[in-house]
Amino acid sequence: MHITEISGFISYVFAQATQNQSVLSFLQEKFVEGGIFMWPILGCLVLGLAFSIERFWTLMRATTNTKKFVVQIKDALKKGGVPEAIKLCENTRGSIASVFHAGLLRADEGIEAAEKSIMAYGAIEMGFLERGLIWISTFISLAPLLGFTGTVQGMIIAFDAIKEAAQISPSIVAGGIAVALLTTLFGLVVAMILQVFYNYFVSKIDRLVADMEESSIELIDTLYEMNKK
Repeated sequence: MHITEISGFISYVFAQATQNQSVLSFLQEKFVEGGIFMWPILGCLVLGLAFSIERFWTLMRATTNTKKFVVQIKDALKKGGVPEAIKLCENTRGSIASVFHAGLLRADEGIEAAEKSIMAYGAIEMGFLERGLIWISTFISLAPLLGFTGTVQGMIIAFDAIKEAAQISPSIVAGGIAVALLTTLFGLVVAMILQVFYNYFVSKIDRLVADMEESSIELIDTLYEMNKK
């Protein structure tokens, strides 16, 4: 790499750093101008992202290759029976493995008992997957409401300034309204960010539940065929 290319790259890096710093300074300036309601909106964003990260990690660990796991369970049932399948479930992480494990533990009591156990534990597992989503939904609703409240407060301050000035000055009205609308803007941005995460988690959970239901039917059918033999 030539010296001119290196110097050009360094200049580009410094330019990008300066631009990023200016953007950060701009956001900090607008945050301060927004007033006291910007802090709870920021709190909604931080807490919402914290719950989102936790849900993302949990759902990633709960996800397994369903088709591959069902084939492994069927092979284990053919080779070593229910005990071998239970051992495979214990060594496999994920929601489907947990549901299968609960059903196989009751397999010696009959197909009906195993099916009831799968249904009961499936409901428990679904509740585990959805845990924390209510808080993300709460922050999605709360952030715009806090923004609107901050806007109302800002409008009141703007009208008070007009009253004290005893005249309608464009600078007073425009400046006050601009500051008042900052909280609404930030509140809506926070809500949109968290809404994307929420919709992703809901769709992910729906897929996991559908996989659990489909694979559970295959397990029950396999156990039924084994009992017939």
